[in-house]
Amino acid sequence: MLEISVFLISFSLCLVINYILAKYNFLIDKKFFAHKSFVSKNSVPISGGLIFILSTLLFLRLENNFIYIIFLIFFVGILSDLNKVESPYKRFFLQIGVILSLVFFGKIFISSIRIPIFDHLLTYTLFKYFFVIFCLLILINGSNFIDGINTLLIGYFMSVILIVIILSNKYNLVFEAQNLEIIFSILLVLFIFNFFEKFFCGDGGSYVISLIIGYYLIELSNYNLIISPYFIACLLWYPAYECLFSMVRKKIKKSKITGPDNSHLHQLLFIFFTKKFQFKRWIISSLTGVSINTYNLIIFFVALKNVSQTKTLIFLILLNIILYNFVYFLLRKKNL
Repeated sequence: MLEISVFLISFSLCLVINYILAKYNFLIDKKFFAHKSFVSKNSVPISGGLIFILSTLLFLRLENNFIYIIFLIFFVGILSDLNKVESPYKRFFLQIGVILSLVFFGKIFISSIRIPIFDHLLTYTLFKYFFVIFCLLILINGSNFIDGINTLLIGYFMSVILIVIILSNKYNLVFEAQNLEIIFSILLVLFIFNFFEKFFCGDGGSYVISLIIGYYLIELSNYNLIISPYFIACLLWYPAYECLFSMVRKKIKKSKITGPDNSHLHQLLFIFFTKKFQFKRWIISSLTGVSINTYNLIIFFVALKNVSQTKTLIFLILLNIILYNFVYFLLRKKNL
């Protein structure tokens, strides 16, 4: 019953907030950045993060420090969405400050990656701070990258949550599964609206959604030793690799690592579908997002069957990377 209430109230919030933002022309996608208009030419509300935060605060019981941090990371994203912080370096340092606060006050660390030498380094305070901040930075920025296609970001994290809920129920894990069930209901509402391109998540939405889920996944891994840390890595491989691959690609091209581009995998796939199908752009965008997430959901179910098998999970991650690169360069060649 709670999930139904969450869905209905979040749905109502979507309708009201999008109406208000459109009426007063506030927090509307102004296409400040060329890559943001790559898929859609429409200016729609960037309300995903705002709706997500309000719904979360209504239904989740969170510690005050965590609430403040959620608002801070959302605020950093909104400043970017409104083009108030143009420098990517300033945004990067603001992100570091917020995540450092989360790590410091929440005492959230990655305790092991099952490599003895690396695990020894994680016993040093400075290194364990660096490592968890690095991982969360990669996650939130990679999640921001994949927000360029309808349903891709939201659908991806819905898939992650679905797998974690199944895992939690199967093994009766030490974990607040109900919180993720509530988040899933909120994301389902966002998915429906985003599918029809009625709003975008924007930087604010992608930052806050990915940071909250990243936080829960670290806790899940730390408190349940049955779970290999590479199971968590497998769940988050796509946004993480998207970020790392983008940085390497820009470095090879000798372009700014922090600069935007239109050469992500989802953008190449969107171009490919545009040439193949005579559909409206928003339909092709949603088709692109659903296609990528369908693949990832299949991978997640395979990982679920091998939740404790580190070697199998590492192989699965490597397979994902190889297939990503193969499809990427194939699509780039076809789109030339």
